[in-house]
Amino acid sequence: MNLNLAVLIDGDNIPSAHVKEMMEEIAKYGNPTIKRIYGDWTKPHLSKWKNLLLQNAITPIQQYAYTTGKNATDSAMIIDAMDILYSEKVNGFCLVSSDSDFTRLATRLREAGMQVIGIGEKKTPTPFIVACDKFIYVEILRNLSEKKEDVSQQNNSKDDIDEITPRVIKLISTTISDLSDEEGWAFLGDVGSLLQKKQPNFDSRNYGFEKLTPLIKSIGNFELEQRENHKSKHKLIFVKNKEKHLQKGKKQ
Repeated sequence: MNLNLAVLIDGDNIPSAHVKEMMEEIAKYGNPTIKRIYGDWTKPHLSKWKNLLLQNAITPIQQYAYTTGKNATDSAMIIDAMDILYSEKVNGFCLVSSDSDFTRLATRLREAGMQVIGIGEKKTPTPFIVACDKFIYVEILRNLSEKKEDVSQQNNSKDDIDEITPRVIKLISTTISDLSDEEGWAFLGDVGSLLQKKQPNFDSRNYGFEKLTPLIKSIGNFELEQRENHKSKHKLIFVKNKEKHLQKGKKQ
């Protein structure tokens, strides 16, 4: 099912530089039928957004800061989200912010049966990340943009690539075990889906890989097998834990 998405952007809390890449990423998950950005547009720091809004058909919502230290933008965005929810015009929401204040909103929208995608910087607090069905880091979208523009710039983006830690390997291993048949094989598509449910910010691009298959190949703890697909010309990929790594895990 192609989701109709409401894209709500916290203009005070998200950099404007890669809004084009952000909208392209959102389009992978559904049709962004509502696109709004919230902020006090009388403030100079939001001026960078103005041309980008026209180019991407995003509607700016003016919200004056009534009190120093209080974020009126958050309140306006939350109220709008609830109005959109009750209008029943969308199947999902994309909340673009690095602010933990939207944690309860994400939870409430999911309780109502909405698909919730979050986009924010790596500084985003964990409660907001895990409240979403999927969470995408802005830094990853920036890396992809630089890669397209100039291959030589890849070296400048290495700081944004996460290390494949033993914890990550264990997460993949246990997920394969959760889904495996009697011979230990699990369909890679199901593995990817369950990883996303367990950890909404899990994304192979965080570790420098476009897809899950090359990420798993690079680790060396897993076996991969291609099988014929009778419904399509594309082959099915299955994965299993290598026996020696399973035994090591049991001893630990």
